[in-house]
Amino acid sequence: MVTALSALLVLTSIGMIVLVLLHRGKGGGLSTLFGGGVSSSLGGSAVVEKNLDRLTIICGLVWAVCIIALGLLLKDTSGATVVTPAG
Repeated sequence: MVTALSALLVLTSIGMIVLVLLHRGKGGGLSTLFGGGVSSSLGGSAVVEKNLDRLTIICGLVWAVCIIALGLLLKDTSGATVVTPAG
């Protein structure tokens, strides 16, 4: 389970990087390298941006769920023992 979540975390991390770079930048930064400046003149660019926003949000939610699930799973399997004073 931990291995599957770790693999999903790596994939969603790479996906988040790619999706954020694909967004149209205000100042024309890295997004113009991927055709962001060209697609802004097309008529359907609003639909493309909306779908890109949705994909980014979904990928971010999956990423956050993976982080929380891995944290809970690894907390339970850490093997730490609590030493109580003898008394």
